[in-house]
Formats: sequence, structure tokens, C-alpha cells
Amino acid sequence: MNAVIIFGLLLALMLTGMPISISLGLTVLTFIFTMTQVPVESVAMKLFTGIEKWEIMAVPFFILAGNFLTHGGVAKRMINFATSMVGHFHGGLALASILACSMFALVCGSSVATVVAIGSIVLPAMVAHGYPMRFGAGVIITAGSLGILMLPSIPKVIYAISTNTSIGALFVAGLLPGITLALMLAVVTWYIARKNNYPRMVRATWGERLQAFRKSVWGLMLVVIIVGGIYSGMFTATEAAAMAAVYSFFVSIYVYKDLRLKDVPRVLLDSANMSAMLLYIITNAVLFSFVLANENMPHRLADWLLSMDLGQHGFLFVVNLILLAAGNFMDPSSIILIMAPIFFPAAVQLGVNPVHFGILIDVNMEVGLCHPPVGLNLYVASGISKLGITELTKAVMPWLLTMIVFLVIVTYWPWLTLVLPKAMGMM
Repeated sequence: MNAVIIFGLLLALMLTGMPISISLGLTVLTFIFTMTQVPVESVAMKLFTGIEKWEIMAVPFFILAGNFLTHGGVAKRMINFATSMVGHFHGGLALASILACSMFALVCGSSVATVVAIGSIVLPAMVAHGYPMRFGAGVIITAGSLGILMLPSIPKVIYAISTNTSIGALFVAGLLPGITLALMLAVVTWYIARKNNYPRMVRATWGERLQAFRKSVWGLMLVVIIVGGIYSGMFTATEAAAMAAVYSFFVSIYVYKDLRLKDVPRVLLDSANMSAMLLYIITNAVLFSFVLANENMPHRLADWLLSMDLGQHGFLFVVNLILLAAGNFMDPSSIILIMAPIFFPAAVQLGVNPVHFGILIDVNMEVGLCHPPVGLNLYVASGISKLGITELTKAVMPWLLTMIVFLVIVTYWPWLTLVLPKAMGMM
């Protein structure tokens, strides 16, 4: 009954249009003051101690690194390299945008940042070359979601904090699924482009490809720093995020020189604003988790799910349905902070690997970013393309269905997720 009350109150507050962070906080305070004997002092203490975890520092550092990469010319050079490699195929510029999104996702960690960085350059170029804007926007919206699946990822950090799972293992676990999804999106893009006879570019020479690679290699070196540093034990995932921010600053200012020193305060302010928003959500979600734990709700809900005797496959199917439904009205960070502590105990008891479960949740968050009413990638692409949300929702459908198929693959083929972390000794 307590679970029904607390989740019902949360849903009612969100339906009023109240921000998710405020809804979480008000739900917690209302429940504590009216239905528990928890002292007020413990609430205040939890507000401050909730974000004292060392791992949480990775969030603002990855946001800062992503902003430096977005404004520092890294995306532009990755697009040039990608175009030189695949531009001569049917739908070459669209394929290049998928490849560029994949490379940018390796070093960024944010889906929205990936859509902004790649989409703002590629979409105007695609229209200039004769592609329909709807086609280009559909590609960018879904390919941009790779930003939270490949190596660094803010949702992965939040899941790791919520469930005490290895951040390093989660980072590496997303690499092979990310490559698989990129290939699936590319096949759909190539098929649609070939069917509609969309333009192809002139095949680049190997000399031009080498030159484009040399210009983009400074950005791609960040992959070596993140994976190499974590794998070698030189630094933790949080320290890798800090190194990524410093390296991105250095490359943007002193190597590519697309960002001037006088622009740095603006980048820092933008990063601080986004970090404050996320940390405020995390703080209120920590309070929410505190109430759930105080009432022993996660284990009771886990026992209830287990009592349904769904088995591992049936349980994962139900989890996917609930997460996809939640993606209709909540952002990824909020979904993970609320849902992960509830589903995680049941998943562990059913023998689901924590890393595999984290990537499964991550893929669900990807899908949620690409459909209305709160899909952030849709709104970002709408701002770039000037197309309405309804039109973009129709445009994105072939790739969105591909992502649903990919979700099924990730859910029931754990080898795809776990093979790399195991091979690297991270599990």
C-alpha cells in the first residue's frame, strides 16, 4: 500500500507538469511528514550526503568534456573523416553522420551533445546536397543516441552509483553493442537511400582519407586515454572523466584552436548549469531511494516480481515494457535513479548480470530519447531542422523500429554485452 501511495503521489505531481526533481522532493517530504517517524534532521543530512560519492564527480567532468568537444572543432573533423570513408555509398552523407556520431559517442557521453555537435553541421550539408530534411533528421536523432551507449556515458555513471556496479566495466560493455547498433542503423539508412536514389559523393582517395584521419586523431585519442587508463589501473572512471575534460580543453584551445580562451568561461557556465540540473535531480532521487529503502520497498517489490514466477526472460520482458513506458514522461537520469534500485535486487536473484542489466537499461533510455513526448533528441533535432515534433516522429520511425529490434537482441543475448569486459578482466 505504501508503494502505491508514494508512486501514485509522484505520478500525480508529474502529471501537473511539475519538473521531475521537484516532484521527487515533494513526494518524499509529504510521505515522510505524514506517514513515517523519520526525523527531519535525517532528511537534511541525506540531502548533503547523497551526492558525496566520489563516482558522482564523473558526471560534471563528462559534461564539461562534451562541451569542449562540441565547441572545439572535434566534431567537424570527425565528420570530414567519416565522409571520406563512406561518402561514396548510397546515402553517403547520412552514413557519414552515423559513423561520426559513433566516433563522437566514444569520447562524449551525452546523447544531446552528440546530436547538437554532429547534427548542426551535417543536416545543413545534407539538405545542400539534395537530401530531404526529414531523412537526415531521422538519421541524426537515432544515431545521436549512441552518445549514451558507447564508452563514457552519464546514464551509466548514474546506474553504477545506484547499484554499486563497476563503472569501468559498464563503459567497456557498451562498446560492442554500440558498434552493432551503428551497423544496424547504417544498413537501414543505406537501404532507404538506395531505394530513393539519394545522392552519393565522389570516392575519396586514400591520401585524402589519411589526411582526414590525421586531423581527427587528436579527438579519437581520448578513447585511448579513457579505456587505456581504466584498463591499466592508472586511474578510476571518475579520474578518467577529469582527464577527458583537461584533454578536451587542451585539444580545443591549443591544437585545433577552434575555441578561444575568452570563450572558455561561457563553456564552463553552460557545463555548470547542466551539471547543477543533473545533480539536483540526483539529490532528490537519493532522497526518494532513502524513503524506499526505509520502507523496505525495493526488496518487497522484488519479492512480488519473483512471486509472479516469470522466469528470467519474462522478467526482462516486463522490465523493458515498464522502462519504455516510463520513457514517455521521464528523462533517462530520473528513470534510472527511481527504477534501478527497484528492479536490481530481483534481477540479481534471477541471475541477471549487473553489467548486462545496466546496458539493457541504457538501451531503453536510448529509445526513450527518440520518441515523444519527452524525447530530448527530437526537440534538439527540431531546433536544428525547424521541423515539427509530429513530422519528426514520423520521420524517425524506420530507425526507431530498428532500435526496438536491437533492444530485443541486447536483452536476450548477454554475450554481446559481457564479452569485452570479461576479456579485459574487468569482471
